[in-house]
Amino acid sequence: MRFDRFILVLLFASSPAFAGIVDDVRVALAQNRFTAAESALNAYQAQRGVTPEYLEGLSWMARAALDDQHYSQAEHYAKQTHALAVQQLKSRKLDAEQHLPIAFGAALEVEAQTLAAQGKKAQGVALLRSALVTYGSTSIAARLHKNLNLLSFVGRPAPALKTAEYLGMPLASLAQLKGSPVLLFFWAHWCMDCKGEAPILARLRSEFKDLTIVAPTQRYGYAARGEDATAAAELAYINAVWQQYYPGLQGVGVPVSQENFNVYGASTTPTLVLVDRTGKIAFYHPGALPYPDLRAAIEKVMKGEVPGRSTSRPAGSGFDSAGQATTPDRPQSCFGRPALPSASSRGRPKPPHASG
Repeated sequence: MRFDRFILVLLFASSPAFAGIVDDVRVALAQNRFTAAESALNAYQAQRGVTPEYLEGLSWMARAALDDQHYSQAEHYAKQTHALAVQQLKSRKLDAEQHLPIAFGAALEVEAQTLAAQGKKAQGVALLRSALVTYGSTSIAARLHKNLNLLSFVGRPAPALKTAEYLGMPLASLAQLKGSPVLLFFWAHWCMDCKGEAPILARLRSEFKDLTIVAPTQRYGYAARGEDATAAAELAYINAVWQQYYPGLQGVGVPVSQENFNVYGASTTPTLVLVDRTGKIAFYHPGALPYPDLRAAIEKVMKGEVPGRSTSRPAGSGFDSAGQATTPDRPQSCFGRPALPSASSRGRPKPPHASG
């Protein structure tokens, strides 16, 4: 899927100047200046050595090459990032700061996706499963699950959702919903793309009476204006956002659990998942989708067909929340480069677990 560089350049031009090697690399890549991005990284390394910021910038090189389907180049940068990150981990924890988990998660992602793109999906799956054994309790767990799901989720039984905490009415389990297609809409209170998807989902809900929508969400540790919040205060804020921005989805079940996001790999918000009448995953798509694409997927599931994984570029912006970190709502393709953050989206970084 191709990266809309023109739009990204316009986004950058409308924002104040950035500072730092990561932003320098992203700006150059957004303008299709690959050599300039590489030169910036080389100059930074010569002056400051290998730092987590350098590795995040290097990971963007891997993602850019993958986006352009330059698989050998993508593999080279990803493996370089991976090896250097492992060296860093000998003297620090992965989640000691935000740059290293972003870089390391991206490296593993690109390695796996590159293998799959070259007909070596089994090796990509094995790489991700091995990484989950080692890093499954870190912030990159959801990102690893997402990429594993992209390669192997369709056709598997849908994992049960944790529903002990929820908004509104008590929730039926996925097992209880067998016989009815289910659309899972993973969303975040800070996510603009999620809000943009809301009228699409409301329209589809009215058109497909046999479709059950469930809208899992989770806490992020803060509420309005990025201010720290207690668990109770954030839950109240999530409920207020749900009431204000999702009027057409009232009555939909909203379980609140980070574990659901990890298991379903919902490090990108929104993430859209269709479960067929037998309780198996029929469609998996990290990112927003326009009405025609999502409707087509639902129609196939209603007919007992398997749409699989969408290959279209997600609509709009909101993705991950840190570094592939989407600022609240940084445009990004499932595999490619996020767009540059707008001035309004910068500010408090989102939790590392949502990266990628």
